[in-house]
Amino acid sequence: MTTTTSSKADERLAQVGFFRGLFSRVEIGALIGAVVLWLLFAVATPENWISITAVSRILDPASTWGIMAVAVALLMIGGEFDLSTGVMTGTTGLVAGLLATRAGWPLWLGILVALVFALIVGYLNGLMVIKTGLPSFIVTLATFFILRGANVGVTRLVTEQVYVGGIDKATGFESARAFFSTGITLFGIEWRSSIIWWVAITIIASWVLLRTKVGSWIFAVGGDASAARNVGVPANRVKIGLFMTTAAAAWLVGTMNIVRLRSAVGSQGIGNEFYYIIMATVGGCLLTGGYGSVVGASIGAVIFAMAFTGIPFAGWDTDWFYSFLGVMLLAAVLVNNYTRKRATEMSAAAAKVRTEEE
Repeated sequence: MTTTTSSKADERLAQVGFFRGLFSRVEIGALIGAVVLWLLFAVATPENWISITAVSRILDPASTWGIMAVAVALLMIGGEFDLSTGVMTGTTGLVAGLLATRAGWPLWLGILVALVFALIVGYLNGLMVIKTGLPSFIVTLATFFILRGANVGVTRLVTEQVYVGGIDKATGFESARAFFSTGITLFGIEWRSSIIWWVAITIIASWVLLRTKVGSWIFAVGGDASAARNVGVPANRVKIGLFMTTAAAAWLVGTMNIVRLRSAVGSQGIGNEFYYIIMATVGGCLLTGGYGSVVGASIGAVIFAMAFTGIPFAGWDTDWFYSFLGVMLLAAVLVNNYTRKRATEMSAAAAKVRTEEE
């Protein structure tokens, strides 16, 4: 009798073939999209595209976008959105820049204060969402407008313009630049250290999400926060922590920008929050929460960077870039729904097999 049951179980497991299993992976849609897009530009402009220089030009913007996409993906898996991430990159840069150039503080101290400020804003975003029950879309949209107005208003009040320059003259600038955004020469090309930050953050975030209790909590609160609370998951703390994570990621990217550009602008980062959401969605995150991948979000950032770089390389009208974003977002949603369906079917089949074996 036992042999018969095992045989049936083995047959059912065998039915889950390679391709079906492959398409159940969260990141597969983004990976296929990245390969197809690379081949498209390789055919359109091989002399510009197939080179180490092209790779460096793709990974340069992809690194900072990828850092933000990873943080936004974690928040989306947790069932929330943050529309203040883009403007926060500019706000933290302005805070550090103004303190260093106008107050005469060492740049490192200004950067630390900017981090504290970002974490407080992230904490308040999460707290407001939890206490008021309002959608995070509305709460963080309000934060977006508050920060956008403050960026321009405060900067103009202090500097009489919306630009903060001279950051490279602040005490500690060289060490801050070396730590956050230095150049590394390899194969005769300068690569930004932000690429290393991005890869490291993606690996750590993926490990936390897939290998730790906190990662299980994130999936649980994104799938059903009430059910998660009923089984002892600290849903409120998880959500607040995720909002603080996106704020911290924005601080990191904002700091990278000011030490690289040696300046800060009041309008910096505005509008990028939608790009981060698109990258996370392309990478496999569902808009409903409870499902997604930070590795996929990083691949989404690469896709975005390839389009951003490849369209001018190919000599195409850059106005089509936004049409491409719309098509990419729609395709990503369709692929994500398909892979989610495949994963659900495989999980149900595996559960049935385990039940029969018992």
